[in-house]
Amino acid sequence: MASSTMLFSLTLLFLGIIALSNAQSLSLKYYSKTCPKVESIVKKETNKIMVVAPTLAAPLLRMHFHDCFVRGCDGSMLINSTTNSQAEKDGFPNLSLRGYGSIDRVKTAVEKECPGVVSCADILALVARDATLALHGPFWPVPLGRRDGRVSLANETLANLPPPFFNITQLKASFASKNLTTKDLVVLSGSHTIGTSHCSSFSNRLYNFTGRGDSDPSLDPNYAARLRSRCPPADQTTLVEMDPGSFKTFDEDYYTLVAKRRGLFTSDSALLADSETREYVLRQARTKGSTFLEDFAESMVKMGKIGVLTGSQGEVRRRCAFVN
Repeated sequence: MASSTMLFSLTLLFLGIIALSNAQSLSLKYYSKTCPKVESIVKKETNKIMVVAPTLAAPLLRMHFHDCFVRGCDGSMLINSTTNSQAEKDGFPNLSLRGYGSIDRVKTAVEKECPGVVSCADILALVARDATLALHGPFWPVPLGRRDGRVSLANETLANLPPPFFNITQLKASFASKNLTTKDLVVLSGSHTIGTSHCSSFSNRLYNFTGRGDSDPSLDPNYAARLRSRCPPADQTTLVEMDPGSFKTFDEDYYTLVAKRRGLFTSDSALLADSETREYVLRQARTKGSTFLEDFAESMVKMGKIGVLTGSQGEVRRRCAFVN
């Protein structure tokens, strides 16, 4: 038993060393010779999309997050299911995602300039950054050189993506498994400052929470009442703003809401249950997000390096929805 445990630990260490090595081989100048205009092309196309459909920014940012948490940032989130295999995009946590057509549009523009050069994983990372920037979010440098994975399995999504009902212990464990810190957790949760959610993602907090017909006691009762007026029991279609009043602007208001016990998800309220995450929430609320944008940029760079494929690993897909 001891030898098996040691072998398992050594395997994890070896995989960790490979992942770190791959992340370090990403470069801001990766396409400087093979596709020097890639960032300007992606930004131009993303800005066109944001002018017409600014509400796509949140799903596109979330898509990058969901891609990175399952098999690393390898673009496997974008692959279509086949008759023989259900892909990640059809896993339950991803059924509400949209914006795949936007990624295809950007990919087509890049392919026209540099055919077969830029990976879908890199395009997704750049689009997530530029969509966030279009909603007054921060800029962050995106190291490039990711390769596209060839495997995408729906049954891996539930095991890797933290659901909205996770408590703080589960959230910290989920992020730690991706080599992200508790600070990264509370910072990246700030992405909930943009976008909407279906009532079904939080309705468990509104009705019969403890079996007594009550709401979640960690939720502000006035806010719970307002949510019940929007979300009847079993509602599967209504969308609610995650950051009421500024859900189309990337700002620090999320932390103000969480501090007032008005975080929409259990996972939002959970940030008040840990001393480190609570201190960060209260500080950003008190100081109008004095360090949030800078912190977010730093954590996004870190997240974008999770489990990347580089060098001769994987491939560069011609079309993001299909392996070559």
